Amino acid sequence: MEMEDYHDKLYFWENSREKERRRLLVEEAEDKQRGGVWIDERRGFLDKLVARRRRGSIEPGVGKWVSYLNREKKLDTLVGHRPVAPVAPKGLYLYGNVGSGKTMLMDMFYGATEGVIKHRRRFHFHEAMLEIHDHMHDVWKRRDDDKSIHSSAFSWISSLPFDTKIKEWLIGEEKYKQQTQEKHILLAVADKFLVDRQANKTGASILCFDEIQTIDVFAVVALSGILSRLLSTGTVLVATSNKAPEDLNQDGMQRDIFLELLSKLDESCNEILVGTEKDYRRLIPTEGSTEVHYFWPATSDARSMYEAMWHDITDQSGENIVSVTIPVMFGRSIEIPQSCNGVARFDFEYLCGRPVGAADYIAIARNYHTIFISEIPAMSMKIRDKARRFITLIDELYNHHCRLICLAASSIDDLFQGTEEGPLFDLESFQFETESEGTKLRRDVLAEGNAGSGPSTTGLVAILSGQEEMFAFRRAISRLIEMQTPLYLERVLAVHPSFRRPGLARNNRPAVPQPAPAV
Repeated sequence: MEMEDYHDKLYFWENSREKERRRLLVEEAEDKQRGGVWIDERRGFLDKLVARRRRGSIEPGVGKWVSYLNREKKLDTLVGHRPVAPVAPKGLYLYGNVGSGKTMLMDMFYGATEGVIKHRRRFHFHEAMLEIHDHMHDVWKRRDDDKSIHSSAFSWISSLPFDTKIKEWLIGEEKYKQQTQEKHILLAVADKFLVDRQANKTGASILCFDEIQTIDVFAVVALSGILSRLLSTGTVLVATSNKAPEDLNQDGMQRDIFLELLSKLDESCNEILVGTEKDYRRLIPTEGSTEVHYFWPATSDARSMYEAMWHDITDQSGENIVSVTIPVMFGRSIEIPQSCNGVARFDFEYLCGRPVGAADYIAIARNYHTIFISEIPAMSMKIRDKARRFITLIDELYNHHCRLICLAASSIDDLFQGTEEGPLFDLESFQFETESEGTKLRRDVLAEGNAGSGPSTTGLVAILSGQEEMFAFRRAISRLIEMQTPLYLERVLAVHPSFRRPGLARNNRPAVPQPAPAV
């Protein structure tokens, strides 16, 4: 309750402060128009003298910085200082091996807070990075838009009864305020990071963060700045990772910034090693299941069963198979070649053989509860970029609890064992956006966030260590195995985002089409 009260007070304080700030600006503008700076030459000498003396008792025009500070001091007196967040309970940092139950424990906790905790968000690493990028993009776009006097940010000024020069002064003061507040871009992003845009809720008492990684300079700087800010304002963090906090940044990128994050994590979270070498996903019961969702090898019989499942499921939907385009972040879109009422079909090359990344996969996973993927090859060094994208794809389909039907060249366990071309090794780290997006965003956050360059230019390319590569392989295999189990498949209806949209009553949710029983 304390945190709920804090967010309510913070929301009221922010709105009250903005109203008072505009009122003070209008008062200053009225004084200037009456004779402070731009004096009507038609006015008499006595009127001008009185106006100048009145102006001298208000505020000396000694620069935007002093004006801004004086205005902020007045606001502190009128509205009060920003509410102080209550002391938050310690969060949790869970780390351990693949399949040890880290994400399951975090999700159980997150599910238990539904209806109890008003302000809460759950992110996977890729999704969090993309949201950070999106907020940064909004900040930069707003900066560009606000350079124009016709910007929507200044629309409240246009209707005021002032001369053009007075309005220009007001716009200048507004621009200066925005520039001052956005000087440290990561703090500006952190304050918006936990906004639920659909529900229009601000803030969060709980942040659940799955698979924390520091794979490059951007991740180190962004996570350090944003998590430190959130933890300092009362947010409770429950996180998972394959590494202990002190082992997250073994390459030593941005060491000073990283050490600040470690200190904040140590202060705010209890570290718990989920210490087992056992992959519990492999122990999920499969008895009684007559469905096959992973067809291998790609023989004519396997292909026929795969095609039959596609037709069974799409026929049950009662709609036509069409090609559609869905929006992706950063103003992009992706074409879905075969789409049918929440069911989509692709081949491996289309999803993993092109310059796409997690933004595209998240868009697909949010829009489709059932995904068909054919022609999945055994991975080798020859197609390491495709293997990298495939792992990211599996991560996002799993995180959004999609049903996945595959036609592959090899068994799940042999997918990443290499081929006659050689073993699969030296896998580059996961991409969470296309190169065209990532290069500018990473470069600019380093400049805007007052961070130096990394230890080398290859730091921005984010090459994972061999240990991390093997963890990525094992995680993808473990998740693919779980995605075939009845327990996972039964929960698609309850968990997938398309069935959890606001206003969709539980008894009105469409059923997930089921394939015909195997003969």
